Amino acid sequence: MLAAIKKHLARIIIGLIVVLVFLVHAIGLWGLKLPLIEKLEAITYDTRLQFTMPGGVDRRIVILDIDEKSLAEREKGGEGRWPWPRDRMALLLDKLFDKYEIAVLGFDVVFAERDESSGLRVLERLGAREFRDVPQYQSVLKQVKPQLEYDDIFARKMKGRPVVLGYIFSGEDSALAPKKGVLPLPILGADAFSGRTIHTTSWNGYTANLEVLQRHAASAGHFNSHTDEDGIVRRVPMLAEYEGAYYEPLSLAMVRVLLGSPQVKAVAPDQALTPEGYPDLEWLEVGSLRIPVDDAASALVPYRGRRNSFRYYSILDVINDRIDPSELKGKIAIVGTTAPGLLDLRATPVDAVYPGVEVHANMIAGMLDGNIKKRPPYVVGAEFLLLMAGLLLALLLPLLNPLRLTLVTLLVLVAVLAGNLFIFEHGHLVLPLASGVVMI
Repeated sequence: MLAAIKKHLARIIIGLIVVLVFLVHAIGLWGLKLPLIEKLEAITYDTRLQFTMPGGVDRRIVILDIDEKSLAEREKGGEGRWPWPRDRMALLLDKLFDKYEIAVLGFDVVFAERDESSGLRVLERLGAREFRDVPQYQSVLKQVKPQLEYDDIFARKMKGRPVVLGYIFSGEDSALAPKKGVLPLPILGADAFSGRTIHTTSWNGYTANLEVLQRHAASAGHFNSHTDEDGIVRRVPMLAEYEGAYYEPLSLAMVRVLLGSPQVKAVAPDQALTPEGYPDLEWLEVGSLRIPVDDAASALVPYRGRRNSFRYYSILDVINDRIDPSELKGKIAIVGTTAPGLLDLRATPVDAVYPGVEVHANMIAGMLDGNIKKRPPYVVGAEFLLLMAGLLLALLLPLLNPLRLTLVTLLVLVAVLAGNLFIFEHGHLVLPLASGVVMI
């Protein structure tokens, strides 16, 4: 045995060096990560996702599409360019809740600017100047003013209804970051993780909704995604940090409203059982639901298929009563857009051009079904153990003849691929794959 080892010492040393390089990559020693392996890991994740997607259409969730037909000019049967007057949005709320009887409504749009389309501000300026001393004008203006405050009308229609608004955080430099509108209350305060090491996405500014709208809505959530370095949207921040407090995404806000607004509880492992510096967050508990998060407090998007995995209805057809009420009754509805001009398209593992509104829909479905994949920090340990097994291969393979070497390598490779895919599909756990496969 020793003689054989000495004979193949050079090959064994090369094998050990290869294993050592991958071990350094796995544990991130000295901050070293191999860019090629990182890219391959993303590719293998996307491939596994595409291979195991359930497909089909989830009929629990519908998308009310601000499509090209809806944006056509009025003489062509549409409502004109976005944003629409808020009195039309108020009419939409009445239609959806009174006629169509939807369960909850989310807006994948922001209402950050006041609606001046009614002309009320012009009338008020005239009343303050040219017609200041005309009693009849002042009397009529006072009577019609409530009918022309479109923002107030829209806000009143929200009150008491399960309406969830959307907003967006900004990562620009603090001095330039906008702070527009009013944020909802955070789901976790600055003291939520006292004494623990929590990593989240952090933001410097925001563009949110008008105060009157936010005050009357049931909730609100951000629609920021977590875009990876290759430009692909695979994750959504479940906790977005702003000025020390933590805010939820639109999808989670809608699920919470649907469930009666249960509190969010951050679940961390026992500190006595975890090593120092371990990111102490693995789950978010929302009532009976558990939402796994990664080391950035983000959740992997459980894409069920390519675009159009959910039913789309033109928002114009909703307003004009062209849809059978049974089509929408009891549904979770999201107002969003597929119109290219409104720029809400993302690159995802399942489509290069994918509507952002469907990302929210996939997240809602994944939370309700409990099938969001887990990629907790401890998966690094699984990668480490796999690579340690590479030490045995580095010692064993040089001692085999070419035929046995080939057979053993193929058997190990098939076992690694099959085991990883089985755990991915049935255990909903994302284990590293690229490093092990390349090493083998």
